[in-house]
Amino acid sequence: MLDFFTGEDGLENVYAWSIPLHATVILAEMIYSHISEAKLYNGKDVATSVYLALMNFGLDLIMKAFAMGVMFFFYNHKLFTWDFTVWYWLICFIITDFAYYVLHYVDHHSRAFWAVHITHHNSEYFNLTTGFRSPVLQPLYRYLYFSPLAFLGFNPWHIMVVYAIGQVYGTWVHTQTVKSMGVLEYILVTPSHHRVHHACNIKYLDRNMGMCLIIWDKIFGTFEKEDPNVPVKYGIYPKMPDNKPDTVLLYEWRKIWKDIRQPGLTISDRINYIFNSPGWRHDGNGKTVRQYQKDYLQKQAKRQEQKQKMKSA
Repeated sequence: MLDFFTGEDGLENVYAWSIPLHATVILAEMIYSHISEAKLYNGKDVATSVYLALMNFGLDLIMKAFAMGVMFFFYNHKLFTWDFTVWYWLICFIITDFAYYVLHYVDHHSRAFWAVHITHHNSEYFNLTTGFRSPVLQPLYRYLYFSPLAFLGFNPWHIMVVYAIGQVYGTWVHTQTVKSMGVLEYILVTPSHHRVHHACNIKYLDRNMGMCLIIWDKIFGTFEKEDPNVPVKYGIYPKMPDNKPDTVLLYEWRKIWKDIRQPGLTISDRINYIFNSPGWRHDGNGKTVRQYQKDYLQKQAKRQEQKQKMKSA
């Protein structure tokens, strides 16, 4: 049974086994949404998610041979040799999850990568099909984050299998129907944590980057708990003008192109418009997420101070 998931076909087997599970839970959520009148789904939005998923899958297939070739190059020059024990698989899972955290962090903090990742965030709906709303171009570079793991001696097929298993779990946290997972909230990325991640509220921006384990966010200061006093607003700000396929795919790339074509820019300015944080402006008139959040925290502190004064008056 183990060979079914650890061989060269293991990746495809994981996805094949996950299809009926995904179909079941999505159907269950759709039925719940209809019966409860929660309005969690929108036909056009679901179609966009499926369209993006298929494009991502197609590019993944095209890139597979090259990506695995790069990873196996590092594996053939590996630093360590591991016995395939339970500890091997546990460590492989943990460091693969960490590699995804790093990938996801970069996707949010460098504009070119945000231009790829934004397709996953632009929906104003949050349901299980949102998990399939893939960053289409990510297969062009994703393997670079996993190559160091191959260099450490982890078989690339095994890396991609545990990553695929993580992706299956990561799809299931895209739901509003599960409010809390109890003690697991301290260990795993849960629906509550991931609702925060998909929010466009200033308080929640660029938070909870993990896929399976929430510990990375707690270690590196990107964790934010869902606050019942700050209801989640889904999507991006400003909104895209429409949901046409070319708009969804090219929205941020078009903005980048417009910015780098401004007259009088230095080469450094143009590079910054491509790779610096989203919101950066060469004239200082833009605001990054960190600057927005700094202003937000200062306003919150002033409000708290005013409340304290009113109580003591």
